[in-house]
Amino acid sequence: MLSVFSVSLGVLLAMMLALGVIYIYLKDITQKKHSILRNYPVIGRLRYFFEQLGEYFRQYFFLGDRDERPFNRSTRSWVYRMAKNEGGVLGFGSTYNLHETGALIFVNAPFSVLEVDRLPTPPLPIGEGYCTTPFVARSLVNVSGMSFGAISKPAVQSLSHGAAKAGCWIDTGEGGLSPYHLEGGCDVIMQIGTAKYGVRDADGRLSDTKLRENAAHENVRAFEIKLSQGAKPGKGGVLPGGKVTAEIARIRGIPEGVDSLSPNRHPEVSNMDELLDMILRVRDVTGKPVGIKTAIGGWQFMNLMTEAVARRGIGDAPDFIAVDGGEGGSGAAPQALADHMSLSIEEALPRVVDALIEAGLKDRVKVIASGQLVTSARAAWALACGADFVNTARGFMFSLGCIQALRCHTNSCPTGITTHNPKLHRGLVVEDKLERVAAYCTNMNKEIDMIAHSCGLRHAREFRREHVRIVQGDGRSTALNMMYPYPLPRGGHSAIQ
Repeated sequence: MLSVFSVSLGVLLAMMLALGVIYIYLKDITQKKHSILRNYPVIGRLRYFFEQLGEYFRQYFFLGDRDERPFNRSTRSWVYRMAKNEGGVLGFGSTYNLHETGALIFVNAPFSVLEVDRLPTPPLPIGEGYCTTPFVARSLVNVSGMSFGAISKPAVQSLSHGAAKAGCWIDTGEGGLSPYHLEGGCDVIMQIGTAKYGVRDADGRLSDTKLRENAAHENVRAFEIKLSQGAKPGKGGVLPGGKVTAEIARIRGIPEGVDSLSPNRHPEVSNMDELLDMILRVRDVTGKPVGIKTAIGGWQFMNLMTEAVARRGIGDAPDFIAVDGGEGGSGAAPQALADHMSLSIEEALPRVVDALIEAGLKDRVKVIASGQLVTSARAAWALACGADFVNTARGFMFSLGCIQALRCHTNSCPTGITTHNPKLHRGLVVEDKLERVAAYCTNMNKEIDMIAHSCGLRHAREFRREHVRIVQGDGRSTALNMMYPYPLPRGGHSAIQ
């Protein structure tokens, strides 16, 4: 009896399988969208299946430790070790290719700095003398702008608590100030995007009332007017409707479930004077430092800014400039812009610093560098170029456990970082991840100082361009100060050189 039942069940399953294959065959051969499926019904589907799997096979089996983009396995593993307090020590030599074009080489001092002569890297005030409540920033490395919406609630909570423990700031991104940014008690820089999320009135315009409400939070230390970001200059922020929950819609002041598309620029800012007017307005209303975030396409932007400040007065300058390289960007972006728009941080950062030195504004305007600066060596390079601070988004995403699945825009992130699916949030335990965030930031700062000490410097703020060499196409290195010589200041204000 049992054997008869087993045979009948087997026949039923076989019939169902056959019917399924026939259904797929008929569906494929009659559809008109896919040539492969129309010509090779059923078996043509294997092509799409293996194409999808190929991305994961390449990542885990076929690509070398330093082959993958945008971040290779070696870099990701380094961040994971920093976040887990496992150290950056390796054995039997490095796999970093010192002969590859663009490789970073630091100039070691013949007599490095002794432990007793080392100094802690000093904090740096932002906006001192130009606003009511200046901000004293303590950490060289900080959390770059990632909106609540682009990343999840537990991700923001982990970053907020971890940043507080490490003593760094967190940038809200253009999605507005959420309770989760404030929850950990860390320093917060509130970003004002082109859609004015969190500081907009009913008509979508900048609201002085909302600015005062946000500035009333003690932990909100400064405001950042976002002009553009490295992933998509000339294109506003994009948050797919599937990620616009009721809570996110309320914080942003937009409809639930509808794509959140920011304008490609601030409608009221069409020239440099209007930008400086907006900076002054936000500074006057809030009493706190105000800076800008922008990608750089050439010399024009900085020339226009320094000329306008020279004409109007040094008090009208932004308190800081966050320079985003074309390789930056942790959120969704059109590929044409992500691939081809704006200068890389390697070229953009020295141009911004040089323009400020020439205008005598380097002391006045602090510079924050961003753009794949996830390792201590890359951060030290930025400081040597003239940056005062380094922002990283994806470095902190890796510290949260990001595996570079490249699914940030789909609301299906397997680690729970960039999804609002509660089931996937289970893997993102705030109590554990905040420790990793703090450890990554702390260890980054320690290793930057370690590189400085090896260069014969007492602390990382003593980095100069002559401490770095860049490998050229012929395999030999050139000093950074030869590639980008320090300009002579032409203004009447002091410059750091």
